[in-house]
Amino acid sequence: MSASTQAASPLSRPDQTVGQRISRAPAGSGRLAAVDGLRLLAAAAVAGYHYLGTPTPRFWGETYDLPQAAPLLHAVSGYGWLGVEAFFLISGFVICMSCWGRTPAQFAVSRIARLFPLYWAVVLIIVAVGTVTVLAGQRSGAPTDLRTTLGNLTMIPSPLGLDFTAGVAWTLWVEARFYLLMGVLLLIGLTYRRTIAFGFLWLVLASIGRELHSTVLDEFLLTQYAGLFVAGIALYLMHRFGPNLLLWLLAGFAWCYTLTLLDDRVATHPTSNWPVSAAVLTGFLLLLALAGPGPLRHLRWRTLVYAGALTYPFYLVHQSLGIPVTRGILKTVPDLGLLPSVGLGLLFSLLLAAALDHLVDRKLGHLLRRHLTKALTPSSTEPAPPAPTAADSPHTPTPDGDAPPAPALSNLPSTRCKH
Repeated sequence: MSASTQAASPLSRPDQTVGQRISRAPAGSGRLAAVDGLRLLAAAAVAGYHYLGTPTPRFWGETYDLPQAAPLLHAVSGYGWLGVEAFFLISGFVICMSCWGRTPAQFAVSRIARLFPLYWAVVLIIVAVGTVTVLAGQRSGAPTDLRTTLGNLTMIPSPLGLDFTAGVAWTLWVEARFYLLMGVLLLIGLTYRRTIAFGFLWLVLASIGRELHSTVLDEFLLTQYAGLFVAGIALYLMHRFGPNLLLWLLAGFAWCYTLTLLDDRVATHPTSNWPVSAAVLTGFLLLLALAGPGPLRHLRWRTLVYAGALTYPFYLVHQSLGIPVTRGILKTVPDLGLLPSVGLGLLFSLLLAAALDHLVDRKLGHLLRRHLTKALTPSSTEPAPPAPTAADSPHTPTPDGDAPPAPALSNLPSTRCKH
């Protein structure tokens, strides 16, 4: 992802087009390391929940009981599921940043090249490990049949009536629908005022969907998580254009909506309560405000940037591959104890994530991005277009005015947009 590099102007007109809009981000701002650090924190929270905070009795076997073996860690990690909510909040910020200055095609290429290669690799690794486990006479924790595998490679197995090969991948289906909504906004034209209107309209329509108990609106408008995405969008607009009353109102409405509906999610986690959950999630919001429009946007720690790059592969592998490895360690070396075994399982997941980042994302992802970009660029062997008529004359004003054409895909720098 890359932040805008133009200097701010308090006299910028908010209804200017993307190409004309002036940013407040400092020149050469590059990646926002603090936002990468927040993504790492969210991933650690989710992993903590799966390893130490799960309410499943005897999750690590009859020998270990989490509430007794690690009572404090179990209680704290029991709120780690809020890391998913934090991911959606950060996604609103990051994806709005990724959209700005891009065409719908460029945005689609960036998302496909970022998400699919790593996801495909993890699904195939899980299926391969599960198949070997079944052949060895053991029970696989993930479905390994061909039909389920093919459905999962689309990243939308749930609408196809299939189980997820990677359990955490249900969040990717939520993200994909958010990308679709942002793609629609890109087709309309991404400007400051339109983005604000989009945020308010999304919240209103999502509220109507809740009132009507409409499954269709729930699916398309992501009514449970709309407030998180909109709050992230509002914070990005503050980062790019500077805070103002309208943006604070958008963020405030979105957060009131979010905390109101958070009770639905709390109800599915019996060890959590709403006041603590609301406080923890609001803490994530404040940290993102500091990392984006706040003073932490100037942070330039390369370690956090690299950690942010590992977040997505770590998130994909820590449950479906890291937990079986941890159980294997507990079974093979029982004297090691629960917490050291958990630590080794998490270390394995982190090392695997680093390998996937290096071998898959940096190589296959870059290759896929380059070829998709090339495929979307008109070929020089195509026949020349017909001569313009009087109606097509360049001196004839178009309905949209004299807006400059979008830049060619081949002329844009390749940027790795992490999420």
